[in-house]
Amino acid sequence: MADLDPKRTPDHFLMFAIGPRLDYAARLRALDESVRISVICRPEHLARITESGDYQRVLAVRQDTPVKEVIALARAVHALEPVTRITTFWEHDQDRAAAVGEALGVATHSPETVRLVQDKHAMRERLREAGVDDTKAGRAYNEADLLAFGEEAGYPFIVKPTAGTASFGVTVVRSPNEAAAAYRTAAGDFPGIARLGVLAEQYHEGPQYSVEAFSEAAEHVVLAVTRKFSDPVNMVELGHVLPAPLEADVREAVEDHARRVLDALGVEFGPTHTEVVLTADGPRVIETHLRVGGDEIFNLVKDAVGVDMIDFQTRQAFGEKVLPDIRSILEADAEPRCEAIWYTAPEASGTYVGLADGVEADDLDPGVTVLLSPGEELSGQGSFARIARARASAPDAEEALARARENAAGLSFLFRVTSPEPGTV
Repeated sequence: MADLDPKRTPDHFLMFAIGPRLDYAARLRALDESVRISVICRPEHLARITESGDYQRVLAVRQDTPVKEVIALARAVHALEPVTRITTFWEHDQDRAAAVGEALGVATHSPETVRLVQDKHAMRERLREAGVDDTKAGRAYNEADLLAFGEEAGYPFIVKPTAGTASFGVTVVRSPNEAAAAYRTAAGDFPGIARLGVLAEQYHEGPQYSVEAFSEAAEHVVLAVTRKFSDPVNMVELGHVLPAPLEADVREAVEDHARRVLDALGVEFGPTHTEVVLTADGPRVIETHLRVGGDEIFNLVKDAVGVDMIDFQTRQAFGEKVLPDIRSILEADAEPRCEAIWYTAPEASGTYVGLADGVEADDLDPGVTVLLSPGEELSGQGSFARIARARASAPDAEEALARARENAAGLSFLFRVTSPEPGTV
């Protein structure tokens, strides 16, 4: 528990973006049991709220509700009980949190920083203006725009939603006859993502990495560089290993590029997850996020280098300075340890029945997790088109990755597939 003055007025948090699986309220109360928490979230996120009786109030606001209405509701909460802290532990509704913070005069990410991070076209423009990254990109409003971009930038190129996450709607277009399908895919509806259009951007050849960092007072400390492996067609991530096996000068170049990206976008605090491609001309950014990395990356960081990013995000939310402790952990003389994860993501759809050959989930290696329950549909979209994941540890990255891939490859699954009606495709 934090060393807090017992005579102080308890902090009142306004929490946005209830992320999956982790009980963030419990983490806040572990630092200060007197903390008071109000929540503004989307109706579909209500099921994620645990210990609901311990919240002061919970307001469910639809995704399409105007920001000015959200601000009005936040002002009403503030009038009842002054809000002293605003926090978001996940990606959704960071724009709302920033707008409310600005309106109430409570510190959080600036609306401009959130806009630049979440609008991928705006991010590209800012990075180009700042001389940080020269990746060609442009908005597309129809198939003809994609064909024009291909003529200018060349093939292949990437097509994706202007705002998005979890690799939803991403396609690599390798020829003009793939443009129409790519546009339809990127322009579709995806869970929790507002329609902001379609983006075409230059495709960079090279291995992919992500930089897991933590910021404070606009200073960025890199915790680890992650090697990423993605499907070559839809760019869905299949696996990760960290710390990535890189020569010191290459690692420094990747880390420096990520820091320059964060500086250009005005990131001042909190965890970040910045994805890059290491091209022949140096690192080029794919995108960045004002949160920890998904796909269990934050847990890989915790186990490999000893930094619990969620814990430090919680401590920082109370106003605590955390970079000194983070540096102490990173500089400690610890045994080398690499962490890897690999996913099974088949090109299939149907209803999950269970593991094949009579295997039960309890029989699996402790590092293996089945992500579907019997009767659940395999979506076939983005990072949710996965059946299972396998984790492994080793003193070096190659061995850890090999173990994870081997564990994942040894799994077999049963699905029930419905045949199309006669005369349909």
